Amino acid sequence: MSILPFTPPVVKRLLGWKKSAGGTAGAGGGEQNGQEEKWCEKAVKSLVKKLKKTGQLDELEKAITTQNCNTKCVTIPSTCSEIWGLSTPNTIDQWDTAGLYSFSEQTRSLDGRLQVSHRKGLPHVIYCRLWRWPDLHSHHELKAIENCEYAFNLKKDEVCVNPYHYQRVETPVLPPVLVPRHTEILTELPPLDDYTHSIPENTNFPAGIEPQSNYIPETPPPGYISEDGETSDQQLNQSMDTGTPSTTPCCSQPCPAWPWTLQGSPAELSPSTLSPVNHSLDLQPVTYSEPAFWCSIAYYELNQRVGETFHASQPSLTVDGFTDPSNSERFCLGLLSNVNRNATVEMTRRHIGRGVRLYYIGGEVFAECLSDSAIFVQSPNCNQRYGWHPATVCKIPPGCNLKIFNNQEFAALLAQSVNQGFEAVYQLTRMCTIRMSFVKGWGAEYRRQTVTSTPCWIELHLNGPLQWLDKVLTQMGSPSVRCSSMS
Repeated sequence: MSILPFTPPVVKRLLGWKKSAGGTAGAGGGEQNGQEEKWCEKAVKSLVKKLKKTGQLDELEKAITTQNCNTKCVTIPSTCSEIWGLSTPNTIDQWDTAGLYSFSEQTRSLDGRLQVSHRKGLPHVIYCRLWRWPDLHSHHELKAIENCEYAFNLKKDEVCVNPYHYQRVETPVLPPVLVPRHTEILTELPPLDDYTHSIPENTNFPAGIEPQSNYIPETPPPGYISEDGETSDQQLNQSMDTGTPSTTPCCSQPCPAWPWTLQGSPAELSPSTLSPVNHSLDLQPVTYSEPAFWCSIAYYELNQRVGETFHASQPSLTVDGFTDPSNSERFCLGLLSNVNRNATVEMTRRHIGRGVRLYYIGGEVFAECLSDSAIFVQSPNCNQRYGWHPATVCKIPPGCNLKIFNNQEFAALLAQSVNQGFEAVYQLTRMCTIRMSFVKGWGAEYRRQTVTSTPCWIELHLNGPLQWLDKVLTQMGSPSVRCSSMS
């Protein structure tokens, strides 16, 4: 039975190959499924109409029916400026339950997302989700095959929407760390630097610094950001009298405060390179395992904890300021009450808006600012990657995203720290905590110099790395330096 009248035969054939949430063609009943089916038909009709004009319709049908990656590119127009215009204010709308952006128009938006029947999303994500992976959330989860000439990450005037020209990003397997039992590799360690009470330095989103793209080459490079978000954020800060710095500080020199130094590329790691050099020790492999909840999120207002801890089980989740009930993919701060809340906190909460979206994909964590105001992130793992002081706070403007943790980099640091003793490994627990404030920043260039002085902020605990550290420390035994009031 036709969902919409006058459905062309080719559309019916293509819809027959649509993957449901169970991984098979077709879909179940229910009003919500009926609406989803109608939207899918409109999306396919829209694509068929475009491809008929360019003579690529047969190639699309061939790719889908044969499920063959050796088929040709199937492209639709999409200029570089449209695809990469994600920094334009107010262009990123809230994700709906289907994993696509909500929007009211039915055209292509300025940020390059294809809009179909009040929803929008990146074209290759929409059609990969329709014909291959119903659980697809983001372009971060996709990488193009080598022979795709118009892949999304190439930023050409046309983008390939052949679903078999893309692959899901796989989580790299972390090699086990070989740990000696009750090791005393170093009999005494120098005092480890404590930066937790120091005033952190500040930097803006790292424009001009190319991120490591070994694992997710589709990640937009930091250099694509415009200053639109900066302007709107300054206007907001001026209206709320926050004392935003007039200059744009940036950490350009590597800071010597790091207790860790990563030697070599994380991709080159193997169990042999991760083992201590003393082969006479009793070495035990300690493996990494993914927990049921990849991170835990606590919300704070100034120095007071508010509400219950949110445990993240989904690879993509939003922390926003709305009042909808929270679910597994959404942590809403608007419903949380606090009898000690002051006017500054109230005003800041009103500007959280869409907040931040967190992705955990391929062993990496990304933070994307969906709010109209900037977010401020303190991630020791990210700071180590760029050679900043470990306490540096990075400002992420609206519409931009930043990699804030990498499991393989952490694995390399853990393996090297094992050779330095118990205390060096324990020091890595700081890397597994990420702090993030909304609207208001903190640090040396701000009036607020500690995160507990910001009105609204969250603290992320990365459970997988923390549990791995716990297992390694248990295997190593007690520290080699006797505990005292000075340790």
